[in-house]
Amino acid sequence: MSVKIDLHTHSYGSPDGGLTVKDFSLMLENGPLDWIAITDHGQIAAAQQIKAELGKLGERIIIGEEIKTTDGEIIGLYLMKEIAEGLTPIETVAAIRAQNGLVYIPHPFETQRSGISAKALVEIIDDVNIIETCNGRAVFQNKGKIAQDWAERHNKATAASSDVHGWHGWGRTYSILSSDFSKETLANLLGAATFKQNKVGVRGLLYPKFHRLRRMLNARNR
Repeated sequence: MSVKIDLHTHSYGSPDGGLTVKDFSLMLENGPLDWIAITDHGQIAAAQQIKAELGKLGERIIIGEEIKTTDGEIIGLYLMKEIAEGLTPIETVAAIRAQNGLVYIPHPFETQRSGISAKALVEIIDDVNIIETCNGRAVFQNKGKIAQDWAERHNKATAASSDVHGWHGWGRTYSILSSDFSKETLANLLGAATFKQNKVGVRGLLYPKFHRLRRMLNARNR
């Protein structure tokens, strides 16, 4: 039985995200995805709350965090504690490893969206588990081919993820595993996975700006 998984999504816990408990419930019950990682910017509290509120469905939520380092962003998967932003990539990876988490590199080499640099990636190469080679929001600066080449040269597992910040366009980009998985087997199964690769669309691209503007206006009106 194949398993469809999206390892990079943003809930209302991200300053620019908006996916709700209902959104995750609908996607897991009626949508194309079997597993979802919630990877909010700089925090895991919302992911933990959503996972708890979903009950049985929450067992198919992976707690993650997209962490801004001194050289690009790194995602930690299977986290139990929030990791501070502003650390070096080496320090960030060490903090993820201290929690027995997995190190996932989102949109590497992109400069417009805080992708990690090639130099920094080499410094943490031994601890990298998964490289994101297909990002659903990578349109204006798509480094997917470069990321794929890098992953192949360094024998790293790859993933396709949506990086979605709202409902529209979700479920178009994800990885398809050949069987069920555990934290210990995820990277190996991704090594033989197939990808569903469709972009999130114009509305999906604009979600981050929309959510930031909405929150700013709400704050002014309080």
